[in-house]
Amino acid sequence: MFGRAPRKSDSTKYYEVLGVSKNATPEELKKAYRKAAIKNHPDKGGDPEKFKELAQAYEVLNDPEKREIYDQYGEDALKEGMSGGGPSHNPFDIFESFFGGGAFGGGSSSRGRRQKQGEDVVHTLKVSLEDLYNGASKKLSLSRNALCQKCKGKGCKSGIAGKCYGCQGSGMKVSMRQIGLGMIQRMQHVCPDCQGSGI
Repeated sequence: MFGRAPRKSDSTKYYEVLGVSKNATPEELKKAYRKAAIKNHPDKGGDPEKFKELAQAYEVLNDPEKREIYDQYGEDALKEGMSGGGPSHNPFDIFESFFGGGAFGGGSSSRGRRQKQGEDVVHTLKVSLEDLYNGASKKLSLSRNALCQKCKGKGCKSGIAGKCYGCQGSGMKVSMRQIGLGMIQRMQHVCPDCQGSGI
């Protein structure tokens, strides 16, 4: 590869995929990719191959070094490794960087911000074969324990945590006993009423 110059090839395909001109600015590329990615996202019934093509085109044209190589020598030069970029990334990575990750449609990201879920609840429901075949609606009543938002499970109606009567809110109880003439032993231990919480 050192001795010969790469041959020229078509360098308009990626621009056509995004629907922009060859002198498009990074803002125009971003806007075009965003619009096309939403329209062609597989979760919204779009074509997965078209979605991958869009991601690849945006990845190349958004990187100034790759774009310059593509403009001069075309797609073949990128595939031969002139850019040093290696294989293409997951098309969903680019999409997630635009829209915040997670499932399509906004939602919370699955990266650390997900709320802890409880165990699955399984209920046996008796239905006939006829109901399964024709479809039927059944009502199911469920009850669950939820943490009170006002007191956070401490049990006071006002939401202001009260003090434990046994330890006066300190969490520790002090007891004294006489062990001899003029000698008193003082002992400190965790309050048995509130288990040391003071509430």
